[in-house]
Amino acid sequence: MTKAVPENNASPVPSVFSTPQISAKKSKRKSSFLSLAVTAVVVPGLFATVALPAYAFAPVDDDADLKAAVALEELKETEAQTVLVDEGATLAATARDGFSATTETELAASRKRTVLAATYSAYSGPSYSDFLANPPYPNFDLSQVVSVGQQYLGTPYVYGGADPSGFDCSGFIQFVYAQFGVSLPHSVSGQAAAGSKIAIADALPGDIVIMSGHDGIYMGNGNIMDAPRAGGVVSVRPIWTDAYYIVRIGV
Repeated sequence: MTKAVPENNASPVPSVFSTPQISAKKSKRKSSFLSLAVTAVVVPGLFATVALPAYAFAPVDDDADLKAAVALEELKETEAQTVLVDEGATLAATARDGFSATTETELAASRKRTVLAATYSAYSGPSYSDFLANPPYPNFDLSQVVSVGQQYLGTPYVYGGADPSGFDCSGFIQFVYAQFGVSLPHSVSGQAAAGSKIAIADALPGDIVIMSGHDGIYMGNGNIMDAPRAGGVVSVRPIWTDAYYIVRIGV
């Protein structure tokens, strides 16, 4: 069967919907639409990028420093003012060895000594020789010896002193006994030789306590009244040694 050929070699008439002008318009519309779509996506993205904070661009490869900072803050909160003490430390005992507080009594005694020292340093009364020549207590009495001796409590120690401006140990006994008309030398050994040694059990207040290089007036109950040493004052205190004996005058 033979196919019909158009006359005059005329080309087929294209369809209205496939003409180049219409295609071009479609392509143009598609291009415009695409441009609008791209613009709608890209432009807001640019604004969003500009608005992002600076830290949004910081790399987050290593957060070790952040974790360490957080951990430190947590430690401050949970462990604040907490001290761990070894259990053995609670066994340590405290003591006041070597430390003491001055009592009101001690302060009063110190003030009294200061006043007495000023008074005794200005002493201008009778001397040892004056008392021997005219003793105020002509009748010797041991208990009275104690009373007279106590009048000079607080007198400062002075080496070689034999009156209330300052006494040494034998000068104190010499001055007290002189008021009873008893003459004693100004030395420990001389006073020891002037009396009679008696048993300690028989000692009475007013007798003389003799030690090596020191003496004083016996006060009973193991106590002595004496002028002790440089920096000290006439006072009553316990006898601190067993190396002593008792001498009585007038026996």
